[in-house]
Amino acid sequence: MKICVLIKQVPDKDSKITIGPDSKSIDTSNITNIINESDNYALEEALLLKEKHGGEVVVCSLGGDSANEIIKTALAKGADKGIHLIDNSSNYKDILTVAKIIAKQLEGQNYDLVLSGLQSDDSGNCQLGLLIAELLGTSHSSLVMSTEMINENTVKIKQELENGWFQWSELSLPTSLTIQSGINNPRYASLRGIMMAKNKPLESIEVNFSDYESSVELEKLYIPSKTKETQYIEGSADEMASEILNILTNEIKVL
Repeated sequence: MKICVLIKQVPDKDSKITIGPDSKSIDTSNITNIINESDNYALEEALLLKEKHGGEVVVCSLGGDSANEIIKTALAKGADKGIHLIDNSSNYKDILTVAKIIAKQLEGQNYDLVLSGLQSDDSGNCQLGLLIAELLGTSHSSLVMSTEMINENTVKIKQELENGWFQWSELSLPTSLTIQSGINNPRYASLRGIMMAKNKPLESIEVNFSDYESSVELEKLYIPSKTKETQYIEGSADEMASEILNILTNEIKVL
């Protein structure tokens, strides 16, 4: 079995986010980067499947030079190979463009499973796994809470629905699965794993971004401002009711 896990480097949640001078990028000078949380669960699920059924786990990440570090972490946890799609540009790429870049790399590699986290902690699109499936012409399931191989051509998955309901489905391989957080308990990299990771292959690929044209343009990044305003309404009950109605109708415009 050949499994590819898509992982992304994101800022640690405790990092202080500062917008760059161009108002279109984040200042990364004081940011600690980590593996995206839900991608950790996808990686662990791939490693568990490999331990049970054999095969190879490949991790793939699109990002700048620092993305090498999260790939090495994944290798230390047990992945067999890393692929770094190098992106040192500051140009904004919408999720469809990202999916096209990754799908082109995966095309023809005969992966049985492509696993990705439900969403990224930074942009939170929740679309990458679905778009990968569409571009590669494979089956797909989102919000996956459990995986079980039926045979070499079929995987059984438990999918989370609304209001605490779940659904079991069988999908033909190859397939793209979007993994929900909490599906397992991600492991830590052991000292032995860290040492072994140094001898595992890590392929770096320069992406020709001129081959991809984004249909979305980023205008501005900003940190939401926190404001609070208290307005006191005085007078008789009728006067206050009339003023409240006026505010709701003409200012807030909810009526």
